Amino acid sequence: MEAGAQESVGGAGAGEDVTVRAARKRFERLLAVRCKAMKGKGAWYWAHLEPVMVADAGSGNPAVAKLRCSLCAALFSASNPSRTASEHLKRGACPNFSSPSSATPTPSLAAASAAVDPVPISSLPPPSPLLRPHYPPSRRRSIPAPTPPRPPLVLSGGKEDLVALARLEDSVKKLKSPLASPAAALPKPQADAALTLLADWLLEYGGAVSPSALDHPKFQSFLNQVGLSSISPCQLVLSHLEARYLEVLSDSEDRIRDAAFFQLASDGWKSSATSSEHTLVSFVANLPNGSTLFHRSLLTTGGAPSDYAEEVLWDVVARLCGGLVDRCAGIIADRFNKKALLNLESRNQRMVNLSCQLQAFNSLIKDFAHQLPLFAKVSANCLKLANFVNNQSQVRSIFLKYQLEEHGHSRLLRSHCSTGLAVVEDVTEFARPIQMAVLDEDYKVVCLEEPSAREMAELIQDGGFWTELEAVHSLVSLVKAMARDIEMERPLIGQCLPLWDELRSKLGDWRTKYGIDGGLVDNVIDQRFKKNYHPAWSAAFVLDPLFLIKDTSGKYLPPFKCLSPEQDKDVDKLIMRLVSPEEAHVALMELMKWRSEGLDPLYAQAVQVKQHDPSTGKMRNANPQSRRLVWETCLTEFKCLQKVAVRLIFLHATSGELKHNSTLIRWMCTHAQSRAAQKMAFLTVHSKIGRRDFLSDEEKDAELFNMAENDDASAA
Repeated sequence: MEAGAQESVGGAGAGEDVTVRAARKRFERLLAVRCKAMKGKGAWYWAHLEPVMVADAGSGNPAVAKLRCSLCAALFSASNPSRTASEHLKRGACPNFSSPSSATPTPSLAAASAAVDPVPISSLPPPSPLLRPHYPPSRRRSIPAPTPPRPPLVLSGGKEDLVALARLEDSVKKLKSPLASPAAALPKPQADAALTLLADWLLEYGGAVSPSALDHPKFQSFLNQVGLSSISPCQLVLSHLEARYLEVLSDSEDRIRDAAFFQLASDGWKSSATSSEHTLVSFVANLPNGSTLFHRSLLTTGGAPSDYAEEVLWDVVARLCGGLVDRCAGIIADRFNKKALLNLESRNQRMVNLSCQLQAFNSLIKDFAHQLPLFAKVSANCLKLANFVNNQSQVRSIFLKYQLEEHGHSRLLRSHCSTGLAVVEDVTEFARPIQMAVLDEDYKVVCLEEPSAREMAELIQDGGFWTELEAVHSLVSLVKAMARDIEMERPLIGQCLPLWDELRSKLGDWRTKYGIDGGLVDNVIDQRFKKNYHPAWSAAFVLDPLFLIKDTSGKYLPPFKCLSPEQDKDVDKLIMRLVSPEEAHVALMELMKWRSEGLDPLYAQAVQVKQHDPSTGKMRNANPQSRRLVWETCLTEFKCLQKVAVRLIFLHATSGELKHNSTLIRWMCTHAQSRAAQKMAFLTVHSKIGRRDFLSDEEKDAELFNMAENDDASAA
């Protein structure tokens, strides 16, 4: 038993020796790391954390390696010094620690620490197991004595003296830190050039930037800072207005006069403005070389009658033609294609008047809304849902809560729209918050009290409702996407038939995806197509070399086989109308030759060469003007047909070259009687067309703010 007892005691002593040795090794490693850190080769916190050995309370032998804070003498485990530094020093647990920057050891301290050898473990006295924080006198925080409150300031003039006192202090501050002195004055040629650029900018942004804003003191200070002298709006703007206006007007008239013919485009007639509201109608000339020149703007009221539009359009044509009305190849407008445009076309047999295809596609969406039963069903359900969510206070609060969580903002659902498009878009956009609101416990309480809440819950949880909503929203998005492409690409008349064929193809895929009967959809499309169709579509399609098709023999032939029998006849009729009666027979003979022979393959391939457009990522025609130039240079044997082709191929299929913003319209309404304001408006619109700046200022501002929100979201 004694032997067993001795073995047991011996085993315990051996285990204790192992523990002591492990603690000693840990202590020595920590001490070595701290020594390196004090030499500048380690972490900053070692300047405040010291390795120590803590004795076991029973035996008095050093058994545990710990870290002691040199600022407050607190003890910590040595297992993770970095975490200890973060929790104790950085997070403010240590009362005597200021900042990590103060923890960086100075070179003298590092050198002193390196010169001192570590104290042997055997010489360390066993510390007390209960260590109390000890604050050295040099490290104790001194408590500042409370400062006596300042007596209130009493001025002899009362409270009114405070304003004068503030001015006095401002003057003292300005004398202490004066503003930067104005820059040296620019040389006169450079100053004149800078002021001319400034004046041009103001003239080209009429309405958006008021000339009277130049009188603002900060703007005048800006001029002084960049070395320009102060100048009045009258001196800057009005002195340049007349010369700039005459220069631009003369250039436009010369370019229109040099062109053999042109197309008049008028946009702004089809406006949402009422008869008591103003709208701005623009008139531009499309030239055969692809350039567009602004002619004038007309401030009128919404819903102008067709007779009035006919008179205005004919007056503009007469002014631009200078008595030779045949120089106008046609008119395209966003309204009045059934009466005014037809009447004007009958006045001049060589005129081709078209309706805007952008408006046609936008009107097609309204046709779907009014004529498709599926659209009516979905919009009615969405409207019922929107009214319930908006008007029931408890449900509204639940919906807005989830809407804010999902989208970062909250608003009511739009429920006032004649076509129901707005409410369909809103329900689609906020589908998830709506579905989450129904699952909320508070909504279930509402269902117990209101039958309408249970009815809406059944609708929201019905998968068929969401499938039909998706189908309607997909249909609208499809047509809108094509309308956006038309707005950006500005297609010519020869592309009208391919555009409608593309629409029918996409709608065929849509019907297949959602299993919808295509009869009603096809009827709606056919009705809108017939309202906008013009025989010139078919004629331009077969005369445009861009659409020639290579046959098995290698010839590039016009795509007559893509036309219906009625459209084929329309080509003959239109060509006969656009030439003189004496040339009609010759023109038809040349058309037969064109149908059978087509264009030389080399030239056809050159016309149809495409290149990548980096702005849109699409393939575009490399040289659009070659379609017309081929007829004027390489197909001279077609004497009569050539005259028809060059007048048709360049015609535009859209009327809108720019979007007038509401600011410009309000500005023109305010200064409608001012001749100077009219000249500024002319320069503004002419500049936007010259820059091909077709977006309104509101749209560009929206893009700018969206970019800012996206940047904020990315930063977050």
